Amino acid sequence: MIWEYFTYFAIASIIIWFISAVAVYYKKTEKFAVLTAVLGLLILSVFTTILWIQLERPPLRTLGETRLWYALFLPLIGIISYKRWKLKWFLAYSLGLAVVFLFINFLKPENFSKTLMPALQSPWFVPHVIVYMFAYALLAASSLIGVKGLFETYTKKNNDNSIVLADNLVYLGFSFLTFGLLFGGLWAKEAWGHYWTWDPKETWAFLTWAAYLVYMHFSYFQKNHLKTKYWILSLSFIVLLICWFGINYLPAAQNSVHVYK
Repeated sequence: MIWEYFTYFAIASIIIWFISAVAVYYKKTEKFAVLTAVLGLLILSVFTTILWIQLERPPLRTLGETRLWYALFLPLIGIISYKRWKLKWFLAYSLGLAVVFLFINFLKPENFSKTLMPALQSPWFVPHVIVYMFAYALLAASSLIGVKGLFETYTKKNNDNSIVLADNLVYLGFSFLTFGLLFGGLWAKEAWGHYWTWDPKETWAFLTWAAYLVYMHFSYFQKNHLKTKYWILSLSFIVLLICWFGINYLPAAQNSVHVYK
């Protein structure tokens, strides 16, 4: 099983991303930083591809498998954002957050099964989950800016006004989140006969969607209230975290079809 070699692929990516995160802060090695970030991403992509082939199904069923995708998407977002906005700290933080997801998989290795329950054997499975994970990765990246903005606001440090990047990440992430909700509704109709049942996961998915909708409306009408924007952005991410894996620990969600096992 390829998962036995996860440690080697992950350590290689972590070392390369560490080099990238350091190199980006030196003007002469900025291009090298981007290249090494891409290299680490490619290494992890190779592992994920081989895992998909060996499992004979998309590696999207368990929390450990989804963490792999976040570790892929976050560096990708960081690289693209850096090329556009040249925020060195954001590239470094994106790589660091990806490392966190890999490290969690070190601590919580999983036994992978090739089988999928009947409800997951649907053409909506892959687009629904991947679209949602990409949305979560975009919104997680935006939350870094929210937390950093709050820190700089309360410590009176210079703010680099990276809120423009946060807004763009939220707009894009919200779009993918909306598509994820739509795909999920179509999948639910096909599998269980109902588009929406207010299952705990569905309820928190709606709350997450609403929280970022509030952020976008506030951002549009109150452009100069940065402190409040940072707070809404940070609190919205907490709602997202509850939706993603927090419901696994809620008593009301134990019989939910959405709880990862």
